[in-house]
Amino acid sequence: MAVQHETELYAPLKAYFEARGYVIRGEVRHCDLVGIHPEQEDPLIVEMKKTFNLSLLLQGLERQKLSGEVYLAVERNRTKKGAHNQRWSEITLLCRKLGLGLITVTHYKTKSPFVEVLCSPGDKIIVPAPKVIKTRAARLLNEFHERSGDYNVGGSHGTKLVTAYRERALRVASTLQAGGIMAPREVRDISGVGTAAAILQRNYYGWFDRVARGRYALTPAGAKALRQYASVIESWRTAAAANERPAE
Repeated sequence: MAVQHETELYAPLKAYFEARGYVIRGEVRHCDLVGIHPEQEDPLIVEMKKTFNLSLLLQGLERQKLSGEVYLAVERNRTKKGAHNQRWSEITLLCRKLGLGLITVTHYKTKSPFVEVLCSPGDKIIVPAPKVIKTRAARLLNEFHERSGDYNVGGSHGTKLVTAYRERALRVASTLQAGGIMAPREVRDISGVGTAAAILQRNYYGWFDRVARGRYALTPAGAKALRQYASVIESWRTAAAANERPAE
């Protein structure tokens, strides 16, 4: 069964790697899927496309600047046997030469998708993989760890992503909604966001209004954002309640 959008590959890939001990996040600094394993130093990065093409290959090479564990993932379409982007033995050889991993996802009408790893990063590398740029890798890991959960679907395009910065801005907005007109220091202390003052002053999303010197209020756009991302905010409350619950 052919997929309509590459985002349909995300859930089976997420489940596959979570079963192997990874914590998965979607759309982290332009990477479709990022995973962290407690026993591995490098983050897992997976770039997804409906079919194997040059664009995907170039994405994979670019991601090798961030990690040595980079996979390309595509759909295995059983109705397109013989198509150039379904010649798996040749594509696998190409990925091995470039130090990339390759995964196929087969969808069915009546059963769960099947995930198959055709090769792993580092299998029989013939040419050296590009050197990881440590500063970029550090930014990727920082963005991953700064997010409180997985709120994006890997492979999404043209949608507003829940980044670590947006999460902090939402915490600031939520605090203002509850407290009314407040000083940055008050917002910082209540929200727990250390950069609350900078977020209020920069007002990147247009959510905050400086009503007086050192005093800020929530704008209608901010209230709308809190409604739009209500599920994210509710997940924080659920997590906080679970942490406060006494152990049995």
